[in-house]
Amino acid sequence: MPALPDSPPVLRVAGVAKAFPGVQAIRTADLAVLPGEIHALVGENGAGKSTLIKVVTGAHRPDRGAVEIAGRPVRIRDPRDALAAGVAAIYQEFNLVPALTARENLFLGREPRRRLDAGTERRRARELFERLGVAIDPDALVRDLPVAHQQLVEIARALLAEARLLIMDEPTAALTPREVETLFGILNDLRAHGIGILFISHRLNEVFRHADRVSVMRDGVTLGTWPVGELTREALIERMVGRPLDQEFPKQRAPLGAERLTVRNLRGGRVREATFAVRAGEVLGIAGLVGAGRTDLVRLVFGADRPEGGEILLDGAPVTIRSPRDAIRRGICLLTEDRAQQGLVLGLSARENFALPNLGHWSRASWIAERRERTAFLRYVESLNIRVAGPEQAARHLSGGNQQKLLVARWLESDSRVVIFDEPTRGIDVGAKVEMYLLINDLAARGKAIVMISSEMPEILGMSDRILVLHDGRITGEVTDVATATQERVLELAVR
Repeated sequence: MPALPDSPPVLRVAGVAKAFPGVQAIRTADLAVLPGEIHALVGENGAGKSTLIKVVTGAHRPDRGAVEIAGRPVRIRDPRDALAAGVAAIYQEFNLVPALTARENLFLGREPRRRLDAGTERRRARELFERLGVAIDPDALVRDLPVAHQQLVEIARALLAEARLLIMDEPTAALTPREVETLFGILNDLRAHGIGILFISHRLNEVFRHADRVSVMRDGVTLGTWPVGELTREALIERMVGRPLDQEFPKQRAPLGAERLTVRNLRGGRVREATFAVRAGEVLGIAGLVGAGRTDLVRLVFGADRPEGGEILLDGAPVTIRSPRDAIRRGICLLTEDRAQQGLVLGLSARENFALPNLGHWSRASWIAERRERTAFLRYVESLNIRVAGPEQAARHLSGGNQQKLLVARWLESDSRVVIFDEPTRGIDVGAKVEMYLLINDLAARGKAIVMISSEMPEILGMSDRILVLHDGRITGEVTDVATATQERVLELAVR
């Protein structure tokens, strides 16, 4: 439970503002996190949440405003100052060295003046992991640990630094449901020991289940903080997006055509054997636990990995796909789950990322008709409501939802017949999610065949016409009566 009202907050942010060239990221932010509370920070992409966290952790310096830690004003100039003040942060991209052991990562950069011997470090590492209730070999290389254990190494680093405030940005994005439960069990234990926890999440179910209070940011302003028990889901969403949402999953069924993509006995990597088909106008959901082979399956279809056997047909005709280039030429596109590493070239502009696979549309004799290219890009900016400062804005500066829509624009211009979404709404806010769902509806209405992988069970049930369930590289079931299906039914098939 949160601390008593007379206890000083572990974090107080007052009147903080931060601008970048051409962008006012934070207009005014006021926030307080109490010791012994789990405090959620929510808002749309681009609302200023990540910038505020970076101000608190020393990655950015505020233009104005004050930060207090445990009732004392602090000047945090860099991450080392933040750590010294008792602030630890865990981001989606972990701050670990994969080639070092768990023990070495714990003590890296935090060695006392008189260096501890390896045995003492190993003993202290085991004590920290035991406190977290997990059995991690201190001498295991971090790159060999599962994602959930890498995250726990980060939390152990925070305990080692005796952090008073633990900040977590999308802590459950890559975890299985069981790992999520384990994580929040650990966070509840830390809360019981008086540590304040501030976490950013787009998963509102987690906010309502685990947070004590929630603060909302919109357009660079903190609108306020409320006890979670005083809000409904609908009321929280309305505060986040500034308007009520009629439906969280606005599914519209499109007329179904003939089989557009047919896969027979496809195997390779984790995929032992897969046979399925998806029709024009259909949204085929693919469900399964992390590691079931969902992404491996679509990578085989897209040519990103070489199959060991099987057959792929497009509109009834067999095709040979040896590479993503072959898939793109055939009209198959893949919106990867990792936009930053596999989807976009972050250093290039939004326009350049849009144009990359489509240069042939505007070229003649090796010359690019830049005006036609720019006109095409701006047409999608308007039709997809891509929030971009201008065509030359770097892709890395777009919010997650706008990065996703940029990738969709790229594939629409290529006139793909099969559109594969791998975790289409990972890391984007509830308003942007609805926009993505409406876009999926539109693509299906145009006769595209849609394949959608998602770890969000409500999303799979809310947006699919039919669901395939994978377990251990095999299709273990099919759900055709999606309207009456339950999460429990899908999970039963996922653990067969």
